[in-house]
Amino acid sequence: MASIIPRVLFAVALMLLTWNPSGWSYVDWALRDRAAFDAVKAFFGVLLFGGWVFCVRSAWVSLGAVGLVLVAALLATVVWMLVQFGVVEPGSTKTLLWIVLVAVGVVLGVGLSWSKVRQRATGQVEAD
Repeated sequence: MASIIPRVLFAVALMLLTWNPSGWSYVDWALRDRAAFDAVKAFFGVLLFGGWVFCVRSAWVSLGAVGLVLVAALLATVVWMLVQFGVVEPGSTKTLLWIVLVAVGVVLGVGLSWSKVRQRATGQVEAD
């Protein structure tokens, strides 16, 4: 469990650093003034893109298409339950957006961690 949490936090941070509705994200910073796009913004864009490639590729290899859809569906039902039980108002677009962004990060984090979970559960080591 201790090795899963940092992976999920990394994926959620990657998601929220790339874009979030607060206005404090790479997309807002880099694209606010397109004329001022410089090497620093490009550098951080390439870093984020590399993180995305790493996360998506790892999640895809680890979970596969069916696993990714299953994890996403499971988290979507959690969001649905939050709305159904009145924890989140259905008209609260900004709150729902934050929840969905974190859920996408969690899906990627689960994908990053899944090989470790499977190894612990079955004793099988995944090599690619």
